[in-house]
Amino acid sequence: MKFVAFERAKQGTGASRRLRNTGKTPGIVYGGEGQPQLIELDHNALWHALKKETFHSTILEMDLGGNTSKVLLRDVQYHPFKPLVQHIDFQRVDAKTKLHMKVPFHYVNAEESQAVKFEHCVVNHVMSELDVSCLPGDLPEFIEVDLSGLKKGQSLHLSEIKLPKGVTPVLHGKKDPVLVSAVVTGAGAEETPAADAPAAAPAADAKAAPAKDAKAAAPAKDAKAKK
Repeated sequence: MKFVAFERAKQGTGASRRLRNTGKTPGIVYGGEGQPQLIELDHNALWHALKKETFHSTILEMDLGGNTSKVLLRDVQYHPFKPLVQHIDFQRVDAKTKLHMKVPFHYVNAEESQAVKFEHCVVNHVMSELDVSCLPGDLPEFIEVDLSGLKKGQSLHLSEIKLPKGVTPVLHGKKDPVLVSAVVTGAGAEETPAADAPAAAPAADAKAAPAKDAKAAAPAKDAKAKK
């Protein structure tokens, strides 16, 4: 994915504010063999580019002053409540140096799995992206995960999927994280047997019986009293 940037001569809060007022976004490019360089980009073009997943997870081609260089998006600062990009950072890419990058997961075929199709489960996405280490040439745009074999109550771990060639996960202390889990919904849950409430009914009838007998005996006592 390509984008155009322009050299920025002035820096500072005031200069950046005036730049934003003209429809531009201040930024910086650093890393690699070159020195950090101040840049500016067209805000509207940048705003639309940031809505695309590839702009966040792939190597970009930046045209700066007629020269093209490969960079990665490293940081974006948004206005607290306005639809405005206040600042953006890019890092130059060295083809021979490994990089760390977050790559999104694309989960497919969940609706064809036994868990969803026959067992009334909902697939819970525990992880939406993975931090990876690889050479720039091996960086994937996304990692596709096939969920067609998912069953009720099953969790899919990272060790159960095949990563693209040259890609190593950076787990930050987690040995084998869960990617997705199949959770049973209310429609698929087994019905629990009802409590044996009717079994208590005979006891209640037994207690009620003496009361009826007592009422029946009352006329007999009244008859003796009259005699």
